[in-house]
Amino acid sequence: MFYNVQKVKDIIESKENSFTRKVLMEHDDSSLSAVSIKKNEIIDTHTSVSDAAVYVVDGEIELHFDAQKFKVDKGEILMFKKDTEHKVLALKDSLFLLIKI
Repeated sequence: MFYNVQKVKDIIESKENSFTRKVLMEHDDSSLSAVSIKKNEIIDTHTSVSDAAVYVVDGEIELHFDAQKFKVDKGEILMFKKDTEHKVLALKDSLFLLIKI
């Protein structure tokens, strides 16, 4: 896998009616994952053990943090601190990179 140029859209296969996550690299609490999620699907409330960034490759998602929510469109990135409770809602069929550092 290393030293190969790949298209993000080709890395992960979208499954019908469920979100899919593929870990591309990881070391200790750091990782890079590709996530595919269908429109109106929710990734339930959880926390990250590391600071994180979500970069939307395609589609549109909404991240909910307590009473705040942020819409993240294709080409945008959202960063947040570890131990922050959040959930994800897909506003469109979406593909994003999850970077934990």
